[in-house]
Amino acid sequence: MNPIKQHIPNAVTALNLICGCIAINYVFPDVMGYDNWVYASYFILAATVCDFFDGLVARALHVHSELGKQLDSLADVVSFGVAPAFLLMKMVEKADQWSLMPFSIGISKYLALLVAVFSAVRLAKFNTDTRQSHHFIGLPTPANAMLIASLPLIIEFGNGRYDFIMLSPWFLFPLIFISSFLLVAPLPLIALKFKNYSLQDNKPRYLLIATGVLCAALFGFFAIPITIAAYLLLSVLFKDLIT
Repeated sequence: MNPIKQHIPNAVTALNLICGCIAINYVFPDVMGYDNWVYASYFILAATVCDFFDGLVARALHVHSELGKQLDSLADVVSFGVAPAFLLMKMVEKADQWSLMPFSIGISKYLALLVAVFSAVRLAKFNTDTRQSHHFIGLPTPANAMLIASLPLIIEFGNGRYDFIMLSPWFLFPLIFISSFLLVAPLPLIALKFKNYSLQDNKPRYLLIATGVLCAALFGFFAIPITIAAYLLLSVLFKDLIT
């Protein structure tokens, strides 16, 4: 096998990792004190695109390796675990300025790192669980990362209308616990893996794609949390069809 061809998917995976590292860099204030959360979100979303294409490229080139599988998981820990966790942590810090709670958030901001921990556990389970060849068990880390990355974008393009929600500890702390739980929950979820393209066999997949496209056209970045909610709902409704 051509060694260059074999490593093309790994190169795409490396781009995923690079995007995750750049996202982490943008999460923290620069020397002038400015936050660049929007750029961090863009790079997390770019990492999800790379994560999608590395598998697509591997299948198209008919190259699969244990190295690629492990590299993909390591990149995902950074891009979809560590980067979103740091983003949430900085948002919780900002939320402290808006808080109506009778205490300072202080050290509790580090609860956001649970997202990194449970993302790593989710990826380790995926690598060792043979049941997840045609569907997922637990929320995939890219979907969870997209959900978190959407928050600064909704704030940025919402002209201040949603700040009181997105930057509220009453919203952020439940999000940390719910998303961490969903990552490892024993919940069968749709995987966009097509054995064939018939409507009968892929009804939940086509409904999910249609929902995502329609929501993107109507709601902008709000489409991300709406689509993920639809993803969970469709997975429950069509449980017998996806497992």
